[in-house]
Amino acid sequence: MNKKYTEINSKIISEWVEKGWKWGQPISHEVFEKARNNDWFVLLTPTKPVPKKWFGKIKNIEILGLASGGGQQMPIFTALGAKCTVLDYSEKQLLSEKEVATRENYEIKTIRADMTKTLPFEDEVFDLIFHPVSNCYIEDVIPVWKECYRVLKKGGVLLSGLDNGINFTIDDKEREIIYKLPFNPLKDKELYETSIKNDWGIQFSHTIEEQIGGQLQSGFLLTDIYQDTNGEGRLHELNIPCFYATRAIKK
Repeated sequence: MNKKYTEINSKIISEWVEKGWKWGQPISHEVFEKARNNDWFVLLTPTKPVPKKWFGKIKNIEILGLASGGGQQMPIFTALGAKCTVLDYSEKQLLSEKEVATRENYEIKTIRADMTKTLPFEDEVFDLIFHPVSNCYIEDVIPVWKECYRVLKKGGVLLSGLDNGINFTIDDKEREIIYKLPFNPLKDKELYETSIKNDWGIQFSHTIEEQIGGQLQSGFLLTDIYQDTNGEGRLHELNIPCFYATRAIKK
């Protein structure tokens, strides 16, 4: 357990991308062109498109893609006229962003940084933060919500994809509950070794108090929420939700 777990996760996610991880595959030129013609959708969770009313005006706004590399959402927002910055800790995920920007001839700021640290931005610089399911890779989410609040302008919007913990309890075939919650390999040596052996990275479950309560405690006002399934597998077939997405605003 000597190596910092966020470094382990950065490396493992880049390896997943090389093996074809679906959240690391950039959008095509055709999808980009469709977005330029206002035919588009983006995901915070595996299957349900984010409601367009959650965004409001996109043209010319400043968007931060927080742990949102991969060339999937930021190109869409750029095609719609937003000014985008993406922060991610995986070099491969940032490389995907650069590749799409080069292909489609637009500018994007890419920043490799650990979101468990203070975000490298001034106060109140972004109109919108897009944060897909990713805080399962960090142990403490509360500081992230506080940083999001700090870097958003007043009236700014935080869109987050969140994990409810169910996926951490089950076996590979999704038949049995085999792990207890909270799922935290940093506090369980056997779980840590299992995570490393199986190339899971070091992942963490979080409570609703941390995920949504943390946003509220940081000063956000929750305005909307929906739940989603895994998109595949037994739990998906049984329509058991494993994720939710939230829309919150800085008052």
